[in-house]
Amino acid sequence: MRRITAPPVILGNEPGSFPHSVLAERHPAIIRQVRDAFPYGPEAHRALDALAESCAEGVIEPLPDGAHDRHSWQDWGLDAWVGRSWFDVPWLWSESYFYRRLLDAVGYFGPGPWAGIDPFRPFKLAELDAAETDRELTALDSLADRPVGERARALLHGSLWGNRADLGFRLSDGEAEGRAAVPGLVADDSEALWTLPALATAGAGADTGAGGRTRAGAGSGAGTSDRADEYTKADAKADAGQDEKRDRGVSVGASSGTSLCLVADNAGRELIPDLLLAAHLLDHGQCDRVVLHVKPYPYYVSDATTADVVDALRKLTGAGGAAAEQGRRLWAAMADGVLTVRAHPFSAAPLPYARMPDDLRAEFAAAALTIVKGDLNYRRLVGDSRWDPTTPFADVTAYFPGPVVALRTLKSDVITGLDAATEAALAAAEGQRWRTGGTHALIQLRE
Repeated sequence: MRRITAPPVILGNEPGSFPHSVLAERHPAIIRQVRDAFPYGPEAHRALDALAESCAEGVIEPLPDGAHDRHSWQDWGLDAWVGRSWFDVPWLWSESYFYRRLLDAVGYFGPGPWAGIDPFRPFKLAELDAAETDRELTALDSLADRPVGERARALLHGSLWGNRADLGFRLSDGEAEGRAAVPGLVADDSEALWTLPALATAGAGADTGAGGRTRAGAGSGAGTSDRADEYTKADAKADAGQDEKRDRGVSVGASSGTSLCLVADNAGRELIPDLLLAAHLLDHGQCDRVVLHVKPYPYYVSDATTADVVDALRKLTGAGGAAAEQGRRLWAAMADGVLTVRAHPFSAAPLPYARMPDDLRAEFAAAALTIVKGDLNYRRLVGDSRWDPTTPFADVTAYFPGPVVALRTLKSDVITGLDAATEAALAAAEGQRWRTGGTHALIQLRE
């Protein structure tokens, strides 16, 4: 593992590029969607129209003097970018500041009647109440009797592919949901993940193979593993023993005081499988505490906030069957402090995690494992730069203070950790569309 110098950060000023399309097309579409989603008054309409004009032809303007987070944004580079075109500053910074200014436009931070009203909530609730969500929750009933290792794999992949549930992405790409996910992952460290000391029991019975790592085309899919015959009698026995303990009210949590951090991405249909994965790891002794990191305010349309966590738990508890059982366990876990929610201000910062503050660094350092979900968090984890795709993931995350695994559906250009053959095959088959189309995914681990 070596420390390396990152390439220049990605800007949005190249016509025809994916970042340029986000700034020029996605952001105006989001403004229109938000404008129509609520009966905002004339003042909010004027502010939204002004933001749309600013994004298209104007420049970045400072926050009002009385803004509660003005000093934070100044620390994050605001003064350096004021007066510059939205297209000529780092893309990650421009995107993040857009969402901050959108909240200003609708009065989210103000003293008026729209204070604290999530402008994206109607979209989030519509997805949570969709028939697809109900079908996914019903499918949990068929998973309940499977061996521990098989359930763990299925839940891991459910959390991974749940990352396709990105409302901001679908707003600007109407065909995104209709494109089928490609089963083989472009990078798959899932077997190595289950051999970590903190998760070894969860992956009992898994075939780690030589070196414990697999790559594209290794048969990793978007659902339950098709290698059920590989699970051993020892796995089934361990599963039965843990179930018996739970039936007697005996905790099967880890005895070493281990904690796990889960950096959430989207609400709704992604957050639910994230919570189910957390419940499984708690229930089967891989940790005795999960810290769920969410955004401190609405962000990137569908990014999860504390309110979205509550909505997801209510959806689970009201679903019936295995989903309701897991929902009740998670609700009790929050009440007991076993599952806690953290909304650190830096979670909505326009900066890479390499620049995280000391208190957040200490939290990740204390965790047995940090799970980083989603495309945006991946960009922040590795740095929003045009890396050579074969740059080792372990090298670009060497700064991270503890073991970290990324679960990501590919929806932007940034990528690391591929082998040359995989990159060449993807480029030959799809050009560069594989990077941004939301049909490919990865699991990458740095121990």
